[in-house]
Amino acid sequence: MTRLEEARTILRALGFDKVRSNERSARTLLALARLNEHSDWSSATNPRLGVRAILDWIRDELSFPVAENTRETYRRQTLHQFIDAGLVILNEDDPARATNSSLNNYKLTDAALEVLRSFGTPRFDVEVESYLEKVPGLLALYRAERDLTRIPVTLPGGVELSLGAGGQNVLIKQMIDDFCAYFIPGGEVLYIGDADSKLMHFDEEKLASLGVVVNTHGKLPDLVVYQPQTNWLFLMEAASSHGPVDAKRHGELSALFAGSTAGLVFVSCFPDRAVMRKFLADLAWETEAWCASDPTHMIHLNGDKFLGPHAVEAS
Repeated sequence: MTRLEEARTILRALGFDKVRSNERSARTLLALARLNEHSDWSSATNPRLGVRAILDWIRDELSFPVAENTRETYRRQTLHQFIDAGLVILNEDDPARATNSSLNNYKLTDAALEVLRSFGTPRFDVEVESYLEKVPGLLALYRAERDLTRIPVTLPGGVELSLGAGGQNVLIKQMIDDFCAYFIPGGEVLYIGDADSKLMHFDEEKLASLGVVVNTHGKLPDLVVYQPQTNWLFLMEAASSHGPVDAKRHGELSALFAGSTAGLVFVSCFPDRAVMRKFLADLAWETEAWCASDPTHMIHLNGDKFLGPHAVEAS
């Protein structure tokens, strides 16, 4: 057998079905173990590798042309399955790393490595049996580590959720906890965009009752909140590193929510003023800007709508 065929044999022995032991999965396994057609299984290793390093190995060492536009296929349809099965660890060096980080990396578990190194020896069947006995415990361990890094969120109605750690989700939690408390009392959270799961909270029925029928794969804002008392629909973007409501985004959201029977309020949310300053010149008129560092105040980019004197205390 070729190394590729042997890799498929190993995956089947570990319980992977026909789809998950295909040639793409086999090449990914060889890349993770840093093996080519001339390597012995006993020399397998398990460094932490990003997707690019894995694809480069497949191109250079396995002489298989991998198109760059298949990157997501390898990540979602192979590496994610390896993670779910306990064969691979995601971000062993930092489990709290954001899902969409360019530093994400993958590594064969030590238990899986022992199986690979034993292939072709009398120990292989014993190692496979031992591995399969360990898998439930390994899965529980890895998932517990990932769960510990998630961000707990309680919606205004009392529903408890958790967001993936890192990235913009830290800011989204502040938007729910603070902005909603100060500026949208009685608000109903209808949608939360989370990098871990784009539809982790989506009240499609309520949006439809407001005249909004959206394509779930469309460019929804990071947070959508409805306030029944005012009949306002808040469309909020978490702009910790990119993505405020600029003129282009304002147009996209206006088109996406054009059928809304509720008034639309556009809000760009920032972690602090320093970050906001980077985007200030780009913010669209007729929108709001809010900083989590100053949660009780807001900037209105609305001309004379809120123009007027403020009471000044005598010194």
